Amino acid sequence: MAGLQVVSYGGGVQSTALLVLAAHGRIDFRVFLFANVGADSEDPATLAYLETYAKPYAAEHKIELHELRRVRRDGSTETLYGRLTKPGSRSLPIPVRMSNGAPGTRSCTADFKIKVIGRWLKTHGASSAAPATVGIGISLDEIERVNNRRAMPYERPVYPLLDHQPPLRRIDCQRIISAAGLPIPPKSACWFCPMRRSATWSTMRRDRPALFARACDLETQLNERRATLGRDPVWLTRYNRPLATVAAAQDTIPGLDVADVGTWDEPCDNGACFT
Repeated sequence: MAGLQVVSYGGGVQSTALLVLAAHGRIDFRVFLFANVGADSEDPATLAYLETYAKPYAAEHKIELHELRRVRRDGSTETLYGRLTKPGSRSLPIPVRMSNGAPGTRSCTADFKIKVIGRWLKTHGASSAAPATVGIGISLDEIERVNNRRAMPYERPVYPLLDHQPPLRRIDCQRIISAAGLPIPPKSACWFCPMRRSATWSTMRRDRPALFARACDLETQLNERRATLGRDPVWLTRYNRPLATVAAAQDTIPGLDVADVGTWDEPCDNGACFT
């Protein structure tokens, strides 16, 4: 590979495994880009891992790990939660479930991940004539996600975990991370992401009740605003009822919601969500 080479770092297991592989010279990437959608938006556990483990590890191995944010034309920083809760806003950039059960449109990945990373790449010389090589942390057990990723003109996506011989699965990534002396990171996503499984919401309700309460409050706030506009309610799960009641129903047998299998892996890949 030649030219600009970066990894789109999501803060989860797969992209952290790429960080370890880069540190040991097993893949040829020395720049990692983490698009932070906001300190009020990213899962606090992901941000804690970034500061406590990922950044120090990268610095120790002379890898550049840049934390990027969405910047408005006036120079101020916009967060995803801020856009969702802005007074008077009608925007719903996250993929909430509509009252008819269909997923809503999504602009969060494009605006707060793809465009943020793209701006950095183009500022540093990437173009359609000289695209940057962008490493994406998709493992063998999620190979179907490759087909969901649409490349931008200024980039050439590659998949180091799949190109590895043999290709690496998520469990292999966990072993690589542990062998490096690092703890396994949590799955990376916004704490209010509607793509979470109901069992995952139940775990949040049990282990992080204050954060779960914030998610319930956000859902309520969105629906109060929609009510004033004469619109149907929306939900953070596919069950068409308040999050608090969905998570409570799952508490009895956490993790056994068979119908939820796969909902965590919807295509946010362009911005390395969930990796």
